[in-house]
Amino acid sequence: MGEQPGAHEFDTRGSRTVYDGAIVALRVDDVAMPGGRVAEREVVEHYGAVAIAAVDDQDRVTLVHQYRRPLGRRLWELPAGLLDHAGEDPLDAARRELVEEVGLTARTWGVLVDVASSPGFTDESVRVYLAEEVTDVDRPDAHDEEADMEISRVALADAVDMVLRGEIVNATAVAGVTSLAALRARGGRPRPLDTPWVDRPTRFAERARHGAERTRHG
Repeated sequence: MGEQPGAHEFDTRGSRTVYDGAIVALRVDDVAMPGGRVAEREVVEHYGAVAIAAVDDQDRVTLVHQYRRPLGRRLWELPAGLLDHAGEDPLDAARRELVEEVGLTARTWGVLVDVASSPGFTDESVRVYLAEEVTDVDRPDAHDEEADMEISRVALADAVDMVLRGEIVNATAVAGVTSLAALRARGGRPRPLDTPWVDRPTRFAERARHGAERTRHG
């Protein structure tokens, strides 16, 4: 008689790195499957990221229109950034990205939703914060794709319509906009800032840190 569904331990029997880049690495794990077979599973390691649903006093959410090379076009997204500053707290990263990308600060913060971007092949996870009571501040000079980025404030209801029309397809933005709309409809509040982030990725950051240490020590 076989194992009951949900009882199998998917042990790692071996692992090797195929590619180690600037913001991702690709490793191949040998994983024990139910029935005794060992299968290869490719995993893209990622820093993880934060995104911000920044809402003003008119309940307009700030969106950016940014070029994304893998799709070859500009996408409507929430302000966001990688967790690639060693030791930086995710909330501090979100505050920094909100200033750098769209020139805003916020008085009130909460955890809106966590998104496992594509768990079939990557450990990337994004924490989306809700930022309210926003204030305009100077935005630093932008570079590369961000130098071409448009910034727009869109009524939340219109942003939901953009999702439903297929005009917002970025997974984090879809999750953030619809979660915020659901929160508003229920009269709820976001989760506390100290809510555990269960799936926050760590392996690529550790890899990058060890690589930097090896370089520093020759």
